[in-house]
Amino acid sequence: MPKKILIIDDDPAIVRYLKAVFSDNGYATCNASSSMEGLEVVKAEKPDLICLDLQMPGEWGPRFYRKLRKDKELKDTPVIVVSGIDGDHAVKDAVAFVKKPFDPEKLVGIVKNTIG
Repeated sequence: MPKKILIIDDDPAIVRYLKAVFSDNGYATCNASSSMEGLEVVKAEKPDLICLDLQMPGEWGPRFYRKLRKDKELKDTPVIVVSGIDGDHAVKDAVAFVKKPFDPEKLVGIVKNTIG
């Protein structure tokens, strides 16, 4: 069974692109377009890794991240922040912070180093 990556981003083009990049490298994907939806999906899907945008309508990514870290079952899920804004200070213990636009090979390398 392939490892699963949850993509949380409100930009449909970015979601489609990340899904293609990850599936081309053997990963299963699921996605959410907001932080609120992301919490529901992470609880239902139990992904091996989360790819998180910071700037989204409603609740921003950092608030999702804080809620995730407070959940006993989900707090150890690795998170890679992929965002167009500089916010590595907002999500201090993320696996990596990748700035948009990003190099897909670099991102996949980080994923492979994190979850295999």
